[in-house]
Order: sequence, then C-alpha cells, then structure tokens
Amino acid sequence: MNVDEIIKLMQAVSDNGLTSLELKEGELKLSLKREKEMPQIVTVSAPSADAASMQMAAVQSGLAAPSMMSPAMMPQGVMPQAAQDTAAGADIGSDKVVTSPLVGTFYNASSPDAAPFVQAGDTVKKGQVLGIIEAMKLMNEIESEYDGVVEAVLVNNEEVVEYGQPLFRIK
Repeated sequence: MNVDEIIKLMQAVSDNGLTSLELKEGELKLSLKREKEMPQIVTVSAPSADAASMQMAAVQSGLAAPSMMSPAMMPQGVMPQAAQDTAAGADIGSDKVVTSPLVGTFYNASSPDAAPFVQAGDTVKKGQVLGIIEAMKLMNEIESEYDGVVEAVLVNNEEVVEYGQPLFRIK
C-alpha cells in the first residue's frame, strides 16, 4: 500500500464519520468502527456585562439581530413588549421574588402524579427545588435563591412562562 492509497483511505474514514479502522492485507482482515455520539448537556448562564455590551454593539452596528439577545441584555427600547410588561409588573409586594431564567413550560412537580415541590405556606431553604421549566426538551430545575416561606406561587402547572417572569414570592 503506497502513501496515496493511505491518504485516500484516511479521507474516506473521515468523510464517513468513522472513529476506527483496522486493515491487514495478508488474508485480508478489515474492521471499521463508528462510535455513537454521546448527548451533550447544555448549561445556560447569564452573560457577563462585557459580553452584553459586545452583543449590544453588534446589534447597533447591524451585525446581530435583537432577536438573538436575551431580554436581560437588551436596553429598554429594544426589549420585547411581553418582557417589558413582565418587568414592569414585577413589583408584587415582596423583595424576594424568584423569576424565570428562561422561556419554557413550568411544572410544579417532577411527574404528573407527584406532589408539587412547594405550595404557598411551605418553608424553603436556599438551593431547594421549587419547580421545573422545560425548554427544548431539557428539564431545568428552578431553585430557591432565598431562605423563607413561600408566600405565593405565581404561575400554574404546565403554564408557559417568559424570561424574567415572577414565579414565586418568598417572605
């Protein structure tokens, strides 16, 4: 086997997504492998102030669309109306409000027949799971940011929630 044949073989392996190739010429033995792709877990976090200002500059210069930005990164004039209404209505009588970190469907329990994670009047600790928001087939646990008592659950089970929408009021 010459160098050109080896290069063609390497290209064929790469083009077909193979992860392994064994070849023996004496009494020909050929073994090809293709590993399954492992699912990746995606973690969403808030961008830093530098990233927000860079993306805002890209929007202003026409390099990025405002729809590509999260509502937290948009100035008041660019934020979608629904997010503005939610932000304006966030004054709900308590300084301890847990808000939605993303858009999705809210679930108050781990399964339809399970008891809700919390109800009004329950005592919660910081880090305790209050609910789940499903977004793009990923289940995101919503944890309490505060120690205290759940004063009100502000959304219903299986309700679609917006970014920044108040979910729980804790006193």
